[in-house]
This record gives sequence, C-alpha cells and structure tokens, in this order.
Amino acid sequence: MRRGDRATEPRPSWIRRTRHHPARAVLARRIALHRAPIRRPGLLSRLGPGLITGASDDDPSGIATYSQAGAQFGFAMCWVMLFTFPLMAAIQEISARIGRVTGHGIAGNIRAHYPTWLLRIIVALLLVANLINLAADLGAMGDALALLVGGPPRLWVVGFALACAWLEVFSRYERYVALLKWTSLSLLAYVATALAVDVPWGEVARHTLLPSFLWREDYVVAIVAVLGTTITPYCFFWQSSQEAEDERVDPHAHPLLQAPEEAPAELSRMRLDTVVGMGYSNLISLFIIVTTGATLHVQGITDIQTSSQAAEALRPIAGPFTFVVFAAGIVGIGMLAVPVLAGSCAYALGEALDWPTGLGRAPLDARAFYATIAIATLLGIGGNFVGLDPMKALFWAAVVNGVVAVPLMAMMMVMATSPAIMGRFVLPPVLRTMGWLCTAVVAVAVGVMLVLW
Repeated sequence: MRRGDRATEPRPSWIRRTRHHPARAVLARRIALHRAPIRRPGLLSRLGPGLITGASDDDPSGIATYSQAGAQFGFAMCWVMLFTFPLMAAIQEISARIGRVTGHGIAGNIRAHYPTWLLRIIVALLLVANLINLAADLGAMGDALALLVGGPPRLWVVGFALACAWLEVFSRYERYVALLKWTSLSLLAYVATALAVDVPWGEVARHTLLPSFLWREDYVVAIVAVLGTTITPYCFFWQSSQEAEDERVDPHAHPLLQAPEEAPAELSRMRLDTVVGMGYSNLISLFIIVTTGATLHVQGITDIQTSSQAAEALRPIAGPFTFVVFAAGIVGIGMLAVPVLAGSCAYALGEALDWPTGLGRAPLDARAFYATIAIATLLGIGGNFVGLDPMKALFWAAVVNGVVAVPLMAMMMVMATSPAIMGRFVLPPVLRTMGWLCTAVVAVAVGVMLVLW
C-alpha cells in the first residue's frame, strides 16, 4: 500500500508507551488531538505559509516605510515593488523548499551542517532585529487604535501583545493558521484607501513599468529601506519552519527526502502559495505608496515618521473614511505580524538549541518554545515603556536585517544547492539564478546603505 496509509503503519509510539499509564495516555491523546490537522478542499487550503509570510511582510513598520516613500517621492518608487516581486518570490520559495524537503527549518539545517559559532551569530542577529520590530509594531498598533477609539496607547500595546501571545500559545494549530489567513485580508484596507482617493492611474502605471531613478542620497536610502523591509530574514525563518511544521502535523505527509513521490504536488503547492503570497504583499505595498503619493505628497507632506502618523495626516486630506480604513489596517495586519515575529524568534532559537518546537505542539510538549514566544512579546511591550524612538528603532532593525540577510541568503543558496542536504531536490537552474541575483541585489543595497550611513 502507498506510503502514508495509516493502516499499514505500526501503532503510534505514544499509544505503545502509554497503554498501562492512564494519566500519560490522556496527556498524549491531548497532544495528538492538538496536532490533528483539518483538511479542506479549495484554493485557501493550498495557501498557508507563503500567504501568511507575505502578508506579515507588510507589518506596521513596513507600512511606515512605504508611506514615507510615497509621501516623499510620490509615484517615483512604484517600480521598486514590481522589481522586487520576482526576487522576493524566488528567495521565499527557496526557504520553503528547505523546510519541506528536509523536514527542518533554516536554523535546524544550519545546526546540523555548519559550525555552531555561525549559527549563534545569525540567530542572535535575528533575535535583535525581531525584538526591535516587535516593539515598533506594537507601538504602531497602540497609536493607531488610540486614534480610532481614544485611550492611552500604551494600554492598547499591552492588550495587543497579550492577545497575540495567548492566541499563539493556546489556540489549536489548524484554527490558528486559519485565523492568520483571514487576518491577512485586513491588508485589503489599503486597496480601499487607494480607490477612495483621486489617483492618476496612468501616471502610476508609467512609474510602475518604467523605472525612474533619481541620483539623490535620500532616494537611494529610501530604496534601500524598501528592499530591507521587503526581503527580511524573519520571513525566511518563518516560512521554512512553517513548511516543516505543516508536514509534521499532517499524518499523511513526510519530508520529501523520505517520500519523493509527494514532491510534484508539494512543490507545485509551494510555488503557488509563495507567488500568491508575495504578489499580494507587493501589490498592497504598491497601493500604500499610491495612496500616500496621491494625497500627502501632492499636499507637500513629505516627512512621515510612523504608520499612525500617515493615517492621521490622511484625515484632513482624504477624509474620515480613508483615515479610519488606513488606521484599522495597521491594527489588523499587526495582529498577524506580531505573532510571526515572535514565532520566528522561537523557531530559530528552538531549532538552534534542539528544543521541541512548533505551534502544532501542545504547550506542555514544547515549554521552552512557547516561553520564547511569551518572552519575546513581553520584551516588545517593554520597548514601548523605555522611551524607544520608533524611527531609530526601525533604522537599527533595518541595519541588523541587512547585515544578517546577505550571509543568510548566501547560506540558504549553498544549502539548497547541496545534494548532501537536499538530495535530488537541489534547486533547478532558474530558481538558482534568481536566488543568487536576489542575494547580490540585497548585498549591493546594504553596501550602499553602509556607505551613505
């Protein structure tokens, strides 16, 4: 019978171990129930790690970056979103392949195949950047909700953080993933804002299809910021680990190294999921640039410090509807981005230290993993009570992300082209070319950023 048919496999080990231990059996059954997936037909069931990763990339910090780009340069940076789409899709598909083929995330593969000191440096830099982003995103969410309903922003920061941590730790895996998928729809708020204002779409199309490069320091820095916001290490770790996680929670799925017959369907699903997720992400980013370019830029408002400031600036120019929808979008996507940032910290640290990891595990089955999520979220709260300047925080997060992204992408490319790690599933030539091109582009951007800095 075919691989994965549960009737041909031996009795699960947790049943064998717990037959004569009722208390242990109850705990094991609860863990197994927590892990059991719900499989539904349709397009949404084929979208998961790629869609969630792409949506989380448009976090409140990213919204601030795209708003600043639109306010400062109008539509002149629309072409960057079209340019980065194939690069972003390629590098994210590579990270997904590593997870699905090997059954382990990026940190787990580095631990297994590369020096420990290198793993520690990469994970440490990721944790620093993620914690700064967490603090900035929670602060933006608190400010946005305060604009909408009033109240002290810091109170909302605490509320959002506790809600995100509670859902991530105590929700059943398949329900939590479904919640993240539906939360990604909050990004459609930025489509609504663009359609609600007067936009010269012909001019937008021209700037999108025909790059217009300005040899100015602030323009180059803005491009570097957009690249750093779009292609970020935490997205690599999250999507790779989630592909491995989805394989673990599905009793009929296996790492492709062990079950190559599953490869055609899984590789096709990963490509669809990643292309849709990254396309959705970049399209929303384009709409944010268009909205702020058509409103703030033409009114001479060119200095936007935070995403909530962008929302507030839209109120007198574009009307209360645009302001409310823009601000609500910050809150909605923050509810997706904060768990992804905290979760990628836990996946990276857990895999590096060989802990039991995964949102598909019950809390008692992965105490250190879930404790990392809680601690990371609490540190994100703390960043909003120590006078952290949001723009300085985002700047340093971009610097750290840039520093870690280049060697990390180079390492991902080496791993993904190594038969010792990927077996017969090494990257095909086109994906290999696009992956190295993405690495080179980000390396050049980081080099420019450091020179101008």
